[in-house]
Amino acid sequence: MMNVLKIGGVVLMMAVLSGCATGREFHVAKTGLDVNDGFAKSPFLTIQHAADLAQPGDTITVHEGIYREEVAPPRGGTSNDQRITYQAAEGENVEIRGSEVVTGWEKGWVQDPTVAKAMADRHPVWKTEIPNALFGDFNPFADKVSGDWFDGKGRDHHTSCVYLDGEWLFEASLKEELPSGKWPMAYFAEVGEDATTVWATFDGNDPNDGLPEVNVRQTVFYPRKPFVNYITVRGFTLCHAAPKWAPPTAEQMGLIGTHWSKGWIIENNVITHSINAGISLGKYGDEFDNLAPTAQAYLDSIDRARSNGWNRATVGSHIVRNNEISWCEQAGIVGSMGCSFSEVTDNDIYHIHTQGRFTGAEMASIKFHAPIDMLIARNRIHDAPMGIWLDWMTQGTRVTQNLCYRNVEQDLFLEVNHGPFVIDNNIFLSRLVKHHSQGGAYVHNLFGGVLGAVTDRRHTPYFEEHNTVKVADHELNVGDDRFYNNMFTGNNGSHIDEGWAKGMATHPEWHFGHGLWIYEGRPQAPQIGGNIYYDGAKSYKDEKAVMTAVKPDYKLIEEGDAVYLEMTLDPKQLKEETQLVTSAMLGKAEVPNLAFENSDGSPLVIDTDYFGKSRDPKNPTTGPFENPGSGRVKLQVWPNP
Repeated sequence: MMNVLKIGGVVLMMAVLSGCATGREFHVAKTGLDVNDGFAKSPFLTIQHAADLAQPGDTITVHEGIYREEVAPPRGGTSNDQRITYQAAEGENVEIRGSEVVTGWEKGWVQDPTVAKAMADRHPVWKTEIPNALFGDFNPFADKVSGDWFDGKGRDHHTSCVYLDGEWLFEASLKEELPSGKWPMAYFAEVGEDATTVWATFDGNDPNDGLPEVNVRQTVFYPRKPFVNYITVRGFTLCHAAPKWAPPTAEQMGLIGTHWSKGWIIENNVITHSINAGISLGKYGDEFDNLAPTAQAYLDSIDRARSNGWNRATVGSHIVRNNEISWCEQAGIVGSMGCSFSEVTDNDIYHIHTQGRFTGAEMASIKFHAPIDMLIARNRIHDAPMGIWLDWMTQGTRVTQNLCYRNVEQDLFLEVNHGPFVIDNNIFLSRLVKHHSQGGAYVHNLFGGVLGAVTDRRHTPYFEEHNTVKVADHELNVGDDRFYNNMFTGNNGSHIDEGWAKGMATHPEWHFGHGLWIYEGRPQAPQIGGNIYYDGAKSYKDEKAVMTAVKPDYKLIEEGDAVYLEMTLDPKQLKEETQLVTSAMLGKAEVPNLAFENSDGSPLVIDTDYFGKSRDPKNPTTGPFENPGSGRVKLQVWPNP
């Protein structure tokens, strides 16, 4: 045990003075004091105090309880072996909240006198005044959501929120709307010089009988400067934050975020209730933030990012795994450039953008710009507007073994990328998978909805192999896609609706349908082989493929934490003539002239299935499952066994 000097009530540790890595473990507990030494028998009270003292190699263990603070690490580790680790004590429930409890709620009527008293009785409005001193320098009730590509739908929105027993309220545009019953749980606030007044409806409940809370802090865990590297955050519940809108052209802040750093591990956490992003792996901020929602503005930000450390050695290479991420209004995970070289695996992401107060071009469970050499694997993504949205500069990335369903619009959206990228062994069961890109390889997937292929004429960059050095900008006009060993289904509840039909009538570059026949309108024929088409899905012209009238009639069954896929398979699927897909088979993406290979430069061989089971090297089964049987089958698809 190292020596400790106590001077003027401040703990001063010799290792802090010397800056050396010691491998110490600090403890934090609700029974602690920040004047303690931080050891197990005399823990600190706040996580931030431990963060201020922690050096590379140290661990901060936090014990049972709710910690209402924003943790802003002043420093990180120096390598994977000398990182700073923040962890919940094993077997203990530790929550870090960006909210505070507010009390003193009284009934405060705001309705028009013409509203019947019966309505008021059913939807009583409650009122409280919060001293502005509680908020310090940041009052989310005064902080508007705004920025590039944000759409407020003609009204103001704020990063504030009110909660009752963990359930968040909708922000009304006028306080007079509250007693109408339009939203059973809603609030409206007015910020005065000394206090913020909040009116709210709680679906007939008395807030004084429960736990009413309000957002107070902008984030829960976020360094306030870039290049705070090699941090691990493990085992916490992180909730109730008010980060700003996170477009790709501005600083991307999340409930938890890496802030343009390298080598973070965010694992085994519950991350919930962010007004915008849950996790940010994204961009730093500068004087050009939110000045122009244009392609040119983003191109300019890419050039600036290169001069601000955007390269494999300095930024990215994060690991985000085994987290439960939910109830985030903008995105579950967001990142522009700072996400490159990272792995996002085994996360359960759901209930994203559920309130629908505002919208914009950055709403998805996973929304990445410049996901270079990334792995996005084995995630369960459901009940969101979009699943995975990879926008600009997707190069060297692999999306594999993901389960996507019940997403309102799209499971997967590839927008203006030149590749090479690989999409393999995924289950896509929502309405749509949309492809505005080129240089993609789609292998062993199940497409349960409509496929969309759009000829997009925008210019976007591509890079040298496995790095961020830009070669050139190029128009999206080639095509250059590959589809091998996929399973396409027909009308399983997904269809071309009236809006799509009108769009296709006025936009000849739009092609939507079940199967690869939609590529017949693309500038370049795709490479194709080994696909099977069920129940009306149509093949590409002259494609040698199995066509079957069998209706898959797939059903997802959620039983506790497990998800099962039940479907009907044609025996012909097991006899389809296929080949093992390799780098040699896929060739090179045409525009960047780069091979489809692993991120370390080794050859790619897709020799396992959705479950990680080895595939037949001579004749792998079409679709995501190797030898699943035929007829009616039931497979556990989450957790991926």
